[in-house]
Amino acid sequence: MASSAASYTAVPETEPRIEHIININPKDIEPAWHDVCCIYKVPPNLKNLKVEAYAPLLISIGPFHHNKPELEPMHKQKQRYFLSFWERVTNKKALAKYKAFLNENIEATIRQRYSEPITSFSNDQFVEMILLDSVFILELFLRKSEKSKQEKDYMFTTPWIYKGIQRDLLLLENQLPIFVLDELHRRVCKQNGVSFLELAFNYFEDYYPYPHKSTTTSDYDQTKEMVKKNFKSCNHFTDLIRLFYLPERVHVKEWMPSKHFTPCGKNECVLKTAAKLNEAGVSFEKLHHHKCLLDIKFKMVPVLSWFLCLGCIPCSMCVKARLQIPQLKVLQTTECVLRNLIALEQCHYSDQPFICNYVSLIDSLIHTQEDVELLVDKEIIVHELGCHNELATMINGLCKHVVVNCNYYGKTSRKLNDHYNCCWKHYMGMLRSVYFRDPWRLSSTVVGVVIFLFAIVNFLRVTNLYHPKD
Repeated sequence: MASSAASYTAVPETEPRIEHIININPKDIEPAWHDVCCIYKVPPNLKNLKVEAYAPLLISIGPFHHNKPELEPMHKQKQRYFLSFWERVTNKKALAKYKAFLNENIEATIRQRYSEPITSFSNDQFVEMILLDSVFILELFLRKSEKSKQEKDYMFTTPWIYKGIQRDLLLLENQLPIFVLDELHRRVCKQNGVSFLELAFNYFEDYYPYPHKSTTTSDYDQTKEMVKKNFKSCNHFTDLIRLFYLPERVHVKEWMPSKHFTPCGKNECVLKTAAKLNEAGVSFEKLHHHKCLLDIKFKMVPVLSWFLCLGCIPCSMCVKARLQIPQLKVLQTTECVLRNLIALEQCHYSDQPFICNYVSLIDSLIHTQEDVELLVDKEIIVHELGCHNELATMINGLCKHVVVNCNYYGKTSRKLNDHYNCCWKHYMGMLRSVYFRDPWRLSSTVVGVVIFLFAIVNFLRVTNLYHPKD
């Protein structure tokens, strides 16, 4: 017993350090994401669903896809554009000072914009990559605004290359911080009188979600002004495309997300499909010339909505239960755009998932070809895909593995489900669809009821069960 007591070693009373517990040096552990991080690798659960929607096909921008063999041909084009830009620039010293600016900020700000450490590049290599990519983008944007420069440039005269470069430049993993590009434009091209944001807006105008033909010039200019005002909050081109979609009121100082987003609880209502809602008397309406794709509204007058069967009567809008949706135009590139915007919100805008909520709502409305046919018939969705089934499959796949904790359309969904769960409105909806679908059916139904009543009265008179007063 004495020997065992003698071999006992007392635990020091000083506060233990982490090295005493586990073999980790805190100085070697960098933060997962810096506060200024804004360019992310797409989460694996989203990327595995459709890898090609997030990977560049023609050109790499930034470090994540740099030096991929399949993108090597466009590296030569970057160098050609750099030579053209060098000839364009009158103040060569400004370009040299811009490179010095990159060297000064490479560690403090630029690297921290990326979600993963850039370990495969030395500082000099990283600066050269940023410089070459920045000059390429600016030269590309300048040529877009100069028609004479496009005539002998296959980047503009070959449609599939032009569209492919546009598509690659909006991918979340294929970005440069926008302040780097703006700084280059400000230092080197400030004499042209056009801001970098205007050049960017002009280049990506094809991805502006509201067709120019259906919006007035003033509406388009107002949106440009709105985006210009909020340029400081724009981190890169994926973020810029997201700005195109957002409601203008989001950028007002008094905007409070908590007042417009409802928490997603365990008992969150799942929206019924378009066909089911239509059976319950909900009328789908396309909003014309609307400024925001996300402004979806459900309108009904509580008392008058009990008489939905009268909705076919001209000038009877107050009787209808109307779900108003701006037109969504689905092109071949729409899936890629929406997937990258969703990935951005999943990583950076978890408190304001506008695009995630919008796509989720459209996804809830579409389950079958019948749902698609209804929305296409009402011109709420216009698409250039092969068939309606292909559209339904595409929409239904966008929200897989997407997780949100709040819903911009929570109140609207709850109102729609309350309407659907009312038995009387179901009966009114059935009556409307069978007998009151349009004014012609209404008139024939009324005539039929009158004839039926006349036949009953006539029968009672013949059988002496009814004796009208003389």
